[in-house]
Amino acid sequence: MKIKSFFIAAFLCLTVATVPAAGTNTLALIPWPQKLTIGAGVFKLTPDTHVYVDLASRETGNCLSARLRPSTGYSLATRTQVFSSKAVKGCILLTTRDASTNLGAEGYDLVVTPGSVVIRAPTQAGLFYGVQTLFQLLPPEIFSSNVVRGVDWQMPCVQIQDWPRFKWRGLMLDVSRHFFNKSEVETVLDAMALHKLNVFHWHLTDDQGWRIEIKKYPRLTRIGAWRPSVGFGFAPNSTTAYRPDGDYGGFYTPADIHEVVKYAAARHITVVPEIEMPGHSTAALEAYPQFSCTGGPFAMPLTGGIFNGIYNPANEETFKFLDDVLTEVFQLFPDKYIHLGGDEVPKETWKNSPACQALMKQEGLTNEDQLQGWFMRRMEKFVSAHGRTMIGWSEILQGGLASNAVVMDWIGGAKEAASAGHDVVMSPTACCYLDFYQSTHRATEPRAATWGGALTLRKVYSFDPMPANLPSQLQSHILGTQGNLWTEWVPNLEHAEYMIFPRECAIAEITWSSESSHNWGDFMRRLQIHVQRLDELGINYRRASRQTLEPN
Repeated sequence: MKIKSFFIAAFLCLTVATVPAAGTNTLALIPWPQKLTIGAGVFKLTPDTHVYVDLASRETGNCLSARLRPSTGYSLATRTQVFSSKAVKGCILLTTRDASTNLGAEGYDLVVTPGSVVIRAPTQAGLFYGVQTLFQLLPPEIFSSNVVRGVDWQMPCVQIQDWPRFKWRGLMLDVSRHFFNKSEVETVLDAMALHKLNVFHWHLTDDQGWRIEIKKYPRLTRIGAWRPSVGFGFAPNSTTAYRPDGDYGGFYTPADIHEVVKYAAARHITVVPEIEMPGHSTAALEAYPQFSCTGGPFAMPLTGGIFNGIYNPANEETFKFLDDVLTEVFQLFPDKYIHLGGDEVPKETWKNSPACQALMKQEGLTNEDQLQGWFMRRMEKFVSAHGRTMIGWSEILQGGLASNAVVMDWIGGAKEAASAGHDVVMSPTACCYLDFYQSTHRATEPRAATWGGALTLRKVYSFDPMPANLPSQLQSHILGTQGNLWTEWVPNLEHAEYMIFPRECAIAEITWSSESSHNWGDFMRRLQIHVQRLDELGINYRRASRQTLEPN
């Protein structure tokens, strides 16, 4: 776990009050486990404690030892235990041997006794999540980057059996409006891992910036990755993403992406890239206007809104360009899902294009919604032919849904999609858009999106990703949910962390823990301790006054 300190003087409005952790941290687990029983006594971590692992679990064991070392000063040896899955007195054992397969792909058993700690799981992902729980059983100071004196490094005796409620527990970061470098992205991944989130949705392209280097089309980053100012009304000193000539922006090289994907995989996080189409494509079309309906020019917008950056489906070369781009994307991202956007398409451009109207007549399409459906189905066939699964926002339902597509529901359509046999990721604006203000007292908050109202911590926590009245036979199509941080109003990492936390903590719990265990009062009690962990990690978060837990 990387530890980086970030401080933000201008935005210290008081969301979560911290209190002393002594004697209370033992039950401050976020997300709350499925089953937990408290026993008598404690296990004490000492310089003589050893970490034992089976052959398959050495990397997870090294992760545990590395995390415990900075704050305790203990250099805990990791030893391989080949033939036995029994705990040695005074040790921490991580093993896949004799684990219950009923726990699923991400579940684990964790047993703490005065003599040992044992984590069993069928997979390394489960072991990794058990280790995250182990960290939270220790005092919050365990996350310090420096040796902490005078702390009893002990954890309560417990028996935990745990697994996630949903498969998709995600966070989306928009790096198009404002660029976040590789190290900053890795910081976000670290925080996700602590909270057992497992999908990083990387919004790489949009009107304001193209952030992924495509070797076959160098102008995408030479032109599409840069603009003359930080934009959106922010002062130049609000960000550091400038090149020597003063232009704002940036992009990720293939080497950068390889490192981020590897970094995420080590934390059992799937990276889902988003390459927007057919709309939200101004940056790409500024670089290659021949694939537009109008030929440009396209001045990259520095404010919000919907722009005329839309691909021309009547030009066969457009699809060759997009196929080439995705071919390179496939080579960089090994996981199953590829997000192709599909939202907020300015169809007036197609309506005014004789070539698009002729294509519609040729294909028997009666309106531009059907033309979008035709476009997305064609792209979905290309994605599927490469063994991947396409995801798109709610609008991909318009004009007919591609056969294997997954719908990311931000404005509706979940029930419709699930009823038609499609998987769905729930991400409604009212509950999952982390760019919204966190209270109605906007004067006390940093800048945020104004169009969606306030998204309070309590509102996030009250969201149930399972749509109401969805028949039980269709519920398996609801993969889970994610928080979305659009960054028009977020120019740097400190601001991003403020918008993410502690709302990400609530997302972690509603996606992992059973619905019956959700309890706002108890969550807030645990959060009082949990934010001390965020303090130790140097994560900026929205703090609350001591007079109220959740100001309106």
